[in-house]
Amino acid sequence: MAKHSGLGRGLESLLGETAGEVGTLEAGQAEIPLDEIRVNPNQPRKLFDDAALDELADSIRQNGLIQPIVVRRHVDGYEIVAGERRYQASRRAGLMTVPAIVRDVSDEDMLKIALIENLQREDLNPIETAMGYHRLIEENGLRQQDLADLISRSRSSIANSLRLLELPEGIQELLRAGKLTPGHARAILSVDGEENRMSLAERVVREGLSVRQTEKLASWISVQASEGEKETETRKVRPAAYAIAERRLRDVLKLPVAVRRVRGKNKLEIQFEDEGQLSALISLLTSAEGDSGFDKDE
Repeated sequence: MAKHSGLGRGLESLLGETAGEVGTLEAGQAEIPLDEIRVNPNQPRKLFDDAALDELADSIRQNGLIQPIVVRRHVDGYEIVAGERRYQASRRAGLMTVPAIVRDVSDEDMLKIALIENLQREDLNPIETAMGYHRLIEENGLRQQDLADLISRSRSSIANSLRLLELPEGIQELLRAGKLTPGHARAILSVDGEENRMSLAERVVREGLSVRQTEKLASWISVQASEGEKETETRKVRPAAYAIAERRLRDVLKLPVAVRRVRGKNKLEIQFEDEGQLSALISLLTSAEGDSGFDKDE
């Protein structure tokens, strides 16, 4: 049975009443200099929206930081447990200190808090979310359903998110930058082959294709690839009798001849240059009266 490693406690149990973005200040909080605070190196969120940070910074300048951040003691001062967005905005606002609550948090809980806090608030881009899911599952021995129950998401949404990590790094970068949506990515995943996927992704961005258009294009690419595979397979198993027939027909008709199988159908192709050759060919074929000009076995 999967071990939950205490994840089911949720942020409120791990942090107390400080888990939200807004709330009531605690009596025991302290004003801590920003220079004594360092960010969590395991923070899954790598990109912060500049415009959103500027808006929050403006609000902090006018009203102060209402909700304290949560930190733990560190050899160099303090380390952020929850609230890096507020911390970054406070720096932009020019604050020298921020209200903070000091908690005794283990390294294991630090990772859980950082991941769950961001995942629940949808502060991550699609790739950061997928990597967060992956780390929670791998490092805590969870099943996809365990994680879905923990963060109130459907198991299918967890599975779809994890599939994004199968994409080439170039496409993951487009997702991080917001140039592709998860809907685009799922359509691209339906195409086999890294080269085909990358080519499709670049076309989607270049032409500004919608998710629906991407799905149709992905379907067309898959069909073309499938037909190409069938033709390749046909050439691999081409009967020896086809080559014999081609050679004997060329000898009799004195024209280029091809005997092959295309998309499940056998074809005999005879090339001629002009009406004169066509007339001579017809005369030869109609005068044969059933005599093929060659034996079945050679």
